Amino acid sequence: MASALTDKLSRLVKEIRGQARITENNVADMLREVRMALLEADVALPVVRDFIARVKDKALGQDVLGSLTPGQALVSIVNKELAATMGDGVADINLAAQPPAVILMAGLQGAGKTTTTAKLAKHLIEKRNKKVLTVSGDVYRPAAIEQLKTVTAQVGAEWFPSTPEQKPVDIALAALDYARKHYFDVLLVDTAGRLAIDDVLMREIKDLHAAIHPVETLFVVDAMQGQDAINTAKAFKEALPLTGIILTKLDGDSRGGAALSVRQITGAPIKFAGTSEKLDGLEVFDAERHAGRILGMGDILALVEQVTAGVDMASAQKLAAKVKSGASFDLNDFLSQIQQMKQMGGLSSLMDKLPAAMAAKAGQMDMGRVEKDVKRKEGIIQSMTPLERRKPELIKATRKRRIAAGAGVQVQEVNRMLKEFEQMQDMMKKMKGGGMMKMMKRMGGMKGMPKMPF
Repeated sequence: MASALTDKLSRLVKEIRGQARITENNVADMLREVRMALLEADVALPVVRDFIARVKDKALGQDVLGSLTPGQALVSIVNKELAATMGDGVADINLAAQPPAVILMAGLQGAGKTTTTAKLAKHLIEKRNKKVLTVSGDVYRPAAIEQLKTVTAQVGAEWFPSTPEQKPVDIALAALDYARKHYFDVLLVDTAGRLAIDDVLMREIKDLHAAIHPVETLFVVDAMQGQDAINTAKAFKEALPLTGIILTKLDGDSRGGAALSVRQITGAPIKFAGTSEKLDGLEVFDAERHAGRILGMGDILALVEQVTAGVDMASAQKLAAKVKSGASFDLNDFLSQIQQMKQMGGLSSLMDKLPAAMAAKAGQMDMGRVEKDVKRKEGIIQSMTPLERRKPELIKATRKRRIAAGAGVQVQEVNRMLKEFEQMQDMMKKMKGGGMMKMMKRMGGMKGMPKMPF
């Protein structure tokens, strides 16, 4: 998120954390750098001024000047004020209404409304256990209706049909009637967008809002738009009583100004953040955790959540029981470990949540090459017969050539994958019967650790 801003602020954090003494001069120097970093990141000028004034006021207070670790105290102030600029903790979505709770999705064309509608449906189904119906009121782009139909099916929600010949208000009222009769908990209404603000768009969405009385009116905004996002947010706020914001494309190499500005400009809380193009790439927005990411402190909680969500606990427990019993760790188990890694979103997704110092070290690896290597390993194992996966010792020269041809790789890559598997198998044997602690002592922590399948 906001890579340029993160780089500058995390570097500043490192410098001021080591300050033994805080004075008006070095606070002024630090704030000048922060101001430039925020302006270059396309943060709105009123937001920058307000942020700098709050930090300066608290940085020159007695709590910091009298602190034994003034540099760390100053970092804490910057972190808290950054979080306060983006919101106050977590703003939950409001479903406290007679079902169906209607949620209206608003925003410009290209912001990612349709995909975000499906992502939100998935979130409500999986995290809130809701029965969800989606409908498209975008009668100007027939492809948008079909797109919503496709992504709705992919997330396990139900789609209500609409056609370009209908009026958006009629579509929404028909969907609402259907949702009531079929006992849906939530109705998500995707709306038309434009490339820019115009009177027709605003009049249409006002009429739609008045007809269906949504419990939530969510403004979907592209975090990569910079100052344009702020102007758009102002226009929608004047037209509609916005209850929340969804920032999309936070995973892009954007300057990130929208994330810091849009909440203060509109007064509406940021409720969700789109973190990838995948349909599970939607996070509940936590201002404090996002502030930590921007300052290069990482988001370890999000990392743990992502890993936990991606791990098949039944499969993990089955493997643990197998290892403990002394049964052989085979290539099916090895393949399962690789596939679990993919389910977590891949290495690049996990790295995004690491603190800056750790991410910098990991960043020395070529992530693209590592991801390709993981896919090749998966292809090699899938080119084997069930017997070969269970009994890898059967794989000799002739079989290796056949497997390599099937996976589209060289024989050397099959040999390399089998060697890594043998290292993993050897490690699993040492873990048998509670030998994990002994093994760790012998290895001296990480020293001598066998290469993992990623």
